[in-house]
Amino acid sequence: MDLFLGGMVAILSSPCFLLCWAAVRSTSPGPALHWSERVGKDNHLFAMPKFRTMRLDTPQMATHLLPQAERYLTPIGALLRRTSLDELPQLISVWRGDLSLVGPRPALFNQDDLVALRTRCGVDRLVPGITGWAQVNGRDELEIPVKVGYDAEYMAGQSPLLDLKILMLTLWRVLTGEGVQH
Repeated sequence: MDLFLGGMVAILSSPCFLLCWAAVRSTSPGPALHWSERVGKDNHLFAMPKFRTMRLDTPQMATHLLPQAERYLTPIGALLRRTSLDELPQLISVWRGDLSLVGPRPALFNQDDLVALRTRCGVDRLVPGITGWAQVNGRDELEIPVKVGYDAEYMAGQSPLLDLKILMLTLWRVLTGEGVQH
């Protein structure tokens, strides 16, 4: 399902991908893609691409932990984040097998509290996803224990039907901009 749906989304969104690439490159210095080190299945690290929405001097940490995160945004960054277009390059990670379309969002390499709690709950055994149950139930607004609770709930009820529901809810959240802080 990941390769088929991911391939379809990639083909359909390729004009949007090219526009985003050009917008990032023309509005700020540096590369269009930002590769962040993320925690994958069984806590193995992998490089995950996103369109760069932050300046090059931004500290490597979760955006919600940055003091005055808005000051680090590139001119096009807020729009890319609000519309989730910054996530499009993650389809590369789906093709590589590092990500699934649906699963717990991959933690940053330095989010030790999130990684430790996921490991205790067994959620680390799942392939992380571009979207997940926690994302459609609060996204950036969730505290870590609540987020991991949703991840564990997803793991217990994992099914193609639940994945489809999450994908549809994700589309709705993206269209409405619900749950995005930065």
